[in-house]
Amino acid sequence: MNESSSNQRPEVVWHDQSVSREDRERQLAQRGCVVWFTGLSGCGKSTIANAVDRKLSELGAVTTLLDGDNIRHHLCAGPDRLTAEHGPEFAERFGLGFGAIDREENIRRIGAVAELFASTGIITLTAFVSPYARDRQRVRQLIESVGRGGDFVEVFVDTPLETCEQRDPKGLYKKARAGEIQNFTGISDPYEAPPSPEIHLQTADKSPEALADEIVNYLKQNGMLIRT
Repeated sequence: MNESSSNQRPEVVWHDQSVSREDRERQLAQRGCVVWFTGLSGCGKSTIANAVDRKLSELGAVTTLLDGDNIRHHLCAGPDRLTAEHGPEFAERFGLGFGAIDREENIRRIGAVAELFASTGIITLTAFVSPYARDRQRVRQLIESVGRGGDFVEVFVDTPLETCEQRDPKGLYKKARAGEIQNFTGISDPYEAPPSPEIHLQTADKSPEALADEIVNYLKQNGMLIRT
């Protein structure tokens, strides 16, 4: 087979499944959705998302949690992680760094995976900086075009930059201030805060547990937890 024939695009056809989304949701007694945590590095996204995940599990809900660092190990791995197993050419083409285009593709991949989980009736929690409003909006459009309005729940974890820098659990802000990390959100790259998120968490005076309760209550009130 020559190069031109091997690169011909096969016809891609959508195949309906014999078990519908509604069937799966009735079986799980819940409504599949994507709860999208966004905010600066160190704002508390992962901590709050994990607290929500635990609380939902205790209520009997079926959930999954996609976390920024974990996703960067495999699905959205960088070139350095891919080189050893797949070689430099593969790593250069498919590995993701932290520039604007790489971040766009990172969020696109995550959004596609989150949609797959939500379409099976799973309450899908995601915790990513996701700094660009356009990328988050694209995920919202995907989730709601395949599912229903309200299936995308944007959670803005609103923690001041000064507080995030004081926490700095990985020492990233210090390195960014020193110029050792380029394109770091909040320092050398912008963060576009959501203008009208479904849930706006003001973290200054509340514990992660209390903030998690706000989200669980929202899901209950909006029909994601049919069993409660």
